[in-house]
Amino acid sequence: MKALNEMELTFESRSTNESFARSAVAAFIVQLDPTIGELNDIRTAVSEAVTNCIVHAYKDEIGIISVNVRIMPENSVIIRIRDKGCGIEDIQQAMEPLFTTAHGDERAGLGFAVMQSFTDKLTVRSKPGKGTTVTLKKTLSRRLSDG
Repeated sequence: MKALNEMELTFESRSTNESFARSAVAAFIVQLDPTIGELNDIRTAVSEAVTNCIVHAYKDEIGIISVNVRIMPENSVIIRIRDKGCGIEDIQQAMEPLFTTAHGDERAGLGFAVMQSFTDKLTVRSKPGKGTTVTLKKTLSRRLSDG
């Protein structure tokens, strides 16, 4: 299915860029006239996905994170967050609530659980040593107006 509108961002995996990514995605999807709750859900899910890239994918190095946002027919949005970091050995284990690979840190291991709870569909693809792609899909309650 062809997107009605699309944008792509790339930025370094610095913690200061997490809020930039969250705000940029929110600004782009405002054209769908989401409710405040829907907008907050998407912000939170994007924040978790980008934070995972910063904390886990690149660990002690700076890498590139890509965010692609596609506005689809039927008032849905698909957001892909990609890194080319260390990848995930066991995706199923990583998606278990409270599982984390961050040692000695204040990480709760709830990133994927939060992403799942705030979106309609979460897909995670990863190859060790090659990186990870997280795809978030959410259908909004309001209909897209002409524009």
